[in-house]
Amino acid sequence: MVVKIVTDSTADIPKSMAQELGIEVVPLKVRFGEEEFLDGVDLTPDEFYQRLTSSAALPVTSQPSVGEFAEVYNRVGEGSDGIVSIHVSSLVSGTIQAATQAKEQADVQCPIEVVDSFQASMGLGMAALAAARRAADGGDFESVAQAARDAVAKCECFALLDTLEYLEKGGRIGKARALMAKMLNIKPMIILREGMVHELAKERTRKRAIARLGRVVRDFAPIEELAVVYSGEPASATALADELKDLLPEGREPILTQFGPVIGTYTGLDALGIGLLKA
Repeated sequence: MVVKIVTDSTADIPKSMAQELGIEVVPLKVRFGEEEFLDGVDLTPDEFYQRLTSSAALPVTSQPSVGEFAEVYNRVGEGSDGIVSIHVSSLVSGTIQAATQAKEQADVQCPIEVVDSFQASMGLGMAALAAARRAADGGDFESVAQAARDAVAKCECFALLDTLEYLEKGGRIGKARALMAKMLNIKPMIILREGMVHELAKERTRKRAIARLGRVVRDFAPIEELAVVYSGEPASATALADELKDLLPEGREPILTQFGPVIGTYTGLDALGIGLLKA
């Protein structure tokens, strides 16, 4: 059986892992003024954050078109027994709507299942990885789709932000809430619940916030897989990953990866996130 896995660039899966597991990543788009880039293709995370701090224009994001998804399905569907397409929460992006419409337009003989992860970043990434591993083990279409659905029920994604400014400018939270956090010099923590961004906690210093992040991870134990995601310098992420690796099954290490340009549009610099799959 050959079952193909498709996801989108908001999953923040390291390129090497996506290539190794044969995951097809459809890029979203980031625009600075009149310049438009494909997330992770035309613009790397490092290039994006350099632009974020130097550009007068704030970035805006957009989803792939129906035609772009259909082209991917047509290409990966050739000779395949099925496609499982897993995407960012439908409550924060129109990406899954485009994928669903493309499913109806694609000229393929194999079945396609579009799965709403109700997550973003490595919360979504965990579901895509779980499906890809089942496919690599020879799973048939239904078992791979079920692996994706099962993982969605066990995925968590939360993050420490340096500021709520970018979430507010991107329309994900209200201006008053962002202003209050700035005035009080609060380090906000957010979590995706039922597909939407919610407040998780807040701390007065980054050091205390990182410690809180670690405690929250431990509250979700036992854990099957863990990713630490960062924007900016990786030192804090590396230290946190080392601190939490005892939670993983023997032989597994935390995944270290960056928030890509689309997710970084809303997290800003110096964000530190967690994506995990509960056992």
